[in-house]
Amino acid sequence: MDFYLSLDKKTQEKIEFTLGIVRNADVIPAKFFKHIEGSDGLFEIRAAFLRNIYRIFCFFDKNELVVLLNGFKKKTQKTPKKEILLAEKLKKEYFEDKKGGAS
Repeated sequence: MDFYLSLDKKTQEKIEFTLGIVRNADVIPAKFFKHIEGSDGLFEIRAAFLRNIYRIFCFFDKNELVVLLNGFKKKTQKTPKKEILLAEKLKKEYFEDKKGGAS
């Protein structure tokens, strides 16, 4: 949420548009949604606006819920490893917290 709120209004609108596609489309075009190779179920939601590319990592919880993780403005061709590691850490914490809450 911090990442999203740090963006200007027009960029937020573009991300909202992209999230709407992910939320409502039966088949999501690959330019908006892609599996992160080498990850255990991580995906990225991809939004482009004014020559900038924004990524939001996410994953599925029981194929019913898409959980959004960290977001960032992509500045290089390759996705930064530190962003992938952060997403993996947040995903792990999500499931650990879920287990703890179920007790």
